[in-house]
Amino acid sequence: MSGSAGVMALVLAETVAGAATFLWLTPLWHEVKRGYFTLTGVILSGLALAAWRAAAAGAVGSDRWGTWSVRLALASAIAILAWTGLQLAKRNGAARVIGSGSVPVALAALVAMAGTGRQHEALALFELVAGAAFLGSVLDGLLLGHWYLTDRGLTREPIDRATRIMLVAVILDAVAVIAGGFSGVGSSEAFNPLLTAGALAPWIALGMVGTTALIAVMVKATLRGTRASAVQSATGFFYLAVVTAFTAEVAVKVRFLPR
Repeated sequence: MSGSAGVMALVLAETVAGAATFLWLTPLWHEVKRGYFTLTGVILSGLALAAWRAAAAGAVGSDRWGTWSVRLALASAIAILAWTGLQLAKRNGAARVIGSGSVPVALAALVAMAGTGRQHEALALFELVAGAAFLGSVLDGLLLGHWYLTDRGLTREPIDRATRIMLVAVILDAVAVIAGGFSGVGSSEAFNPLLTAGALAPWIALGMVGTTALIAVMVKATLRGTRASAVQSATGFFYLAVVTAFTAEVAVKVRFLPR
């Protein structure tokens, strides 16, 4: 893959894979009402379709990994659309089975995209998985924060867990940014010149990761309060985290592709 479309495909695929993993592989099914899965599914459906279209637009004809990235991004979108449709139809059992199955498909798309990177495939995959955990955790926290407005009886454990995951994901992503190096590399000129000028992009990314880390600490401190308003305040911080995390991943993924 190449160009701005390829970069956006990477970031969107990371978001889908991370959010789907945290949705289905954590105890949320036993903690929240089924409407939360429907809400998340609708959002992930849109992101997954966008990831597929971006991958298709950025694919290079002679690159087999790019071709597989498009195919698996489409498969991921179809799986997410399927379980979201089942949720809307109140077929919760079937939705859970297909939803759980959509996780390895979304992760497989990241494996294929790792092959399109400029670095060794193992390092590229680590960068994508770290980015998925990073973006998925902040989106999960944001959606959970809003869900507390509709489910007043929900305990603090889901959002506390999302915050803990985000704290760990911040560390992983910082390591991934550093592992990618700080030397100047070729990158698409379709982005802001600040992101493509020399070696500035990884420093911008590292700064945004650090900002997200500070936000995560503030969320953790806010949730120590016992009043319901604490969750509302934490949700506001998660809004900021989504912005900083997305900015960080776009900045660092500008350098991910060889061209």
